[in-house]
Amino acid sequence: MNKISKIGLSALCGSLASVSANAGTLSVAGGATATYVTNEGTAGGNPIGFSSGMTFTGAGELDNGTTFTLTMTHADQDAWSAGSIAIVTPSFGSITIASANGGNGIDAKDDVMPTAWEETDGTGLTIGHDKISGVGGSMNVQYKTPKIMGTTLALAYAPRNNGVQVTDKSSSGSSAEHKGQGMDALLDINTGDLMDLGSINLFAGYSITNRNTNALSAGTNTDQASDHEEAVGGVIFTIGPLKVGGQASVEWLGNEQTATDVAGYRNVAYGVSFNVNDDLSVSYGVSDSKKGFVSANTSTGTINGQAESIQLAYTMGGATVKIARTSVEDQNYTTGTTGDRDGMTFALSLAF
Repeated sequence: MNKISKIGLSALCGSLASVSANAGTLSVAGGATATYVTNEGTAGGNPIGFSSGMTFTGAGELDNGTTFTLTMTHADQDAWSAGSIAIVTPSFGSITIASANGGNGIDAKDDVMPTAWEETDGTGLTIGHDKISGVGGSMNVQYKTPKIMGTTLALAYAPRNNGVQVTDKSSSGSSAEHKGQGMDALLDINTGDLMDLGSINLFAGYSITNRNTNALSAGTNTDQASDHEEAVGGVIFTIGPLKVGGQASVEWLGNEQTATDVAGYRNVAYGVSFNVNDDLSVSYGVSDSKKGFVSANTSTGTINGQAESIQLAYTMGGATVKIARTSVEDQNYTTGTTGDRDGMTFALSLAF
């Protein structure tokens, strides 16, 4: 990480107008990754890929010990891909305003299984599983309690959970999804070392988003439309260099208009990773997803999709070589052999 400038900041906001801010810092970190991908049964083309990214982080402190940070991430896009402002108090927890960065609410736990490199669906072979997001994909604000005996409670709120990023002095406007306000709650428990036997991380979360049934199209049965609900729970065990975890999540779309409508999704994921030494790590992970329809008696009923990934990562200073072998059945919930895929990804990542 290279420090590029130092700036002076002052807090001039309401009752905090008399509280000054100490000089802060602005730093930038980044990296670049080159990949080579081979996916069987998929249209070919040039398999060589490249990406780069930068993250700007600003930090400062008020006279009373409260700290604040600004994070802006640029992930190979024309616009900022994620951003947040966090204010951390000495004893009352933290408040974070996030621009759809996925770090708030239950979206922070969409798939946190142990890996040597990436989530099962992040290795170059798209598996197409629908995952939970809560309010984390929209403009939202979150309050997180201080850590008490390894436990935190996070409450996140989006006035309109429509998945739109908004600049200052504007609003997201209407949405075809007819989604209103959303609220997430996430309980996260970390035991720390238990008599040198290892540690346990337990987490559970719930999200509810109001649906504006009055905005549905004419002729829609609004009596059969309910709120959008999501829930997640999981556990991760760490014993020395070994990590083992499992989690499950459900998503209820609140859509009960016709028998062929999608009612929701159920996801189960588990993984194991092992650090052979300080430089080499390996992992195995599985993601299983079920897409369910309103009526199980329809021709579709439910569709299962499953993917597994074997990964290896080797680090040499600021460079990391990564390899992933991923297989998927019923990709994008497409049944039959047309939905079965296998792929290999080789990557070289450089950090600066």
